[in-house]
Amino acid sequence: MKVHEIMSTNPHYLNADSTLRDAAMMMRECNCGMLPIASPDNQDKLMGIITDHDMVVRGLAEGLGADQKAASCMTDRVLYCLRDDDVAEVARNMDSQHVQRLIVLDDRQSKRFCGVISLSDIAAASSTDHSLQGAISECSRPYQHSAMH
Repeated sequence: MKVHEIMSTNPHYLNADSTLRDAAMMMRECNCGMLPIASPDNQDKLMGIITDHDMVVRGLAEGLGADQKAASCMTDRVLYCLRDDDVAEVARNMDSQHVQRLIVLDDRQSKRFCGVISLSDIAAASSTDHSLQGAISECSRPYQHSAMH
C-alpha cells in the first residue's frame, strides 16, 4: 500500500505570521494535533511544523502568550515521506523517529507539500491490509523520553 492511498490530502496549514491562538483555533476546528507552517515565499514549501505538544512545552511552559508567533514554537526539522512510499516502511520510520505524523511531499525533485500521514491513518488501513498490522504494532510500543531539565 502506498502513502497516497491513505494520507490526508489538502491539510490545513498556518502562514508564517500566524499566532499561537490561530494555531490552537485551527487545531480545534480541524480536530488535528499538527499544522505545517508555510514559507512566506512559497505556500507549497514548509518552514516548519507546530504540534499541540510544541505549543505546550515550548510555548505555555515557557510563558509565551497566545499572541506570540506560532513559528517561535515550531519544529523546523520537518520529517517527511513521499506520496509513493510504502506505508509499512513509513510506519517503521515513524517508529524509529518517535513521531505520530509525517508531512507528505509529492516527489524528491519539487518537494511540494501535498498531505499528512498519521499513525491513525495507518491503523485504519491496517484493518484491511494485514501486512501493516506488524508495522503499526511496532509504533504502539512505549518508548523512553529523555529527561528534560
